[in-house]
Amino acid sequence: MACGRKFNSACACVADRVGSCSAHRRRADSPMPARETEAIILKTFPLGEADRLVSFLGRTSGRMRGAASGARRIKNRYGSTLEILSHVQIWYFERETRDLVRIQQCELLESFNKAQSDYALSTGMAAVSEISELVLPEHEVSESMFRLILLTAREIDQTGQWTLPLSYFAFWTVRLGGWLPRFDRCSLCGTPFGAGPAFFGAGEPGLLCEKCRRPGMRPLQQAARRLAERFAAESLDKITGVATKDTSATELREVSLNWIEHHTERKLHTREMLETN
Repeated sequence: MACGRKFNSACACVADRVGSCSAHRRRADSPMPARETEAIILKTFPLGEADRLVSFLGRTSGRMRGAASGARRIKNRYGSTLEILSHVQIWYFERETRDLVRIQQCELLESFNKAQSDYALSTGMAAVSEISELVLPEHEVSESMFRLILLTAREIDQTGQWTLPLSYFAFWTVRLGGWLPRFDRCSLCGTPFGAGPAFFGAGEPGLLCEKCRRPGMRPLQQAARRLAERFAAESLDKITGVATKDTSATELREVSLNWIEHHTERKLHTREMLETN
């Protein structure tokens, strides 16, 4: 009988522990109260038969991913709020044990219909989306990047061209990431560039002079370096006098995209699309 009592006592103890663990799991898995944040939709992906996986940058939450139930149905409550780079107010539930949040409601604050419906402009918007997804850590608030993305999307939509806005966006992404090298002298030997060109290439984190350049490197002319100075000092919506086909903006965009790829160790898929527009 003594053994029986010990056995029953041990079983009761184990049952108590299991029950306690189960209750703890239930509490941890229970949804927190609905949270709300101003956000920018970065990307959406199909999820199951009727849902969408939504990547968004919350102004107060950082980059997050959530499930939008029924968003792929013809009649759904989200409408056009989940279009790329749409500016929205979003409500979501979060569970401690799950990576995805559950999107409850999404209200459109600002739409960029012109850019979203035009193929050439949507290519520029897609590049902004891909770069943002690549450089932004999850759950890390970035007010500077939030404002930069919103400013870029507005400018693409309002001006009907993406060359200058994307160059500005790529330059500032590099700068905010702490990856911007010196623009006035060679990163290897320190020789000032003066009025001559600097040179850049894939895999090179800085600018090189004529003597240090390697085969295949491309020039970054003085005009492009001066444009970089304007980018650093002026807001995108205040920059005027730059022609749509100005090669300076293109050179600056290309060198900035090189640095983004170098530091993230990832190739940008949208880059090939940009070259065809």
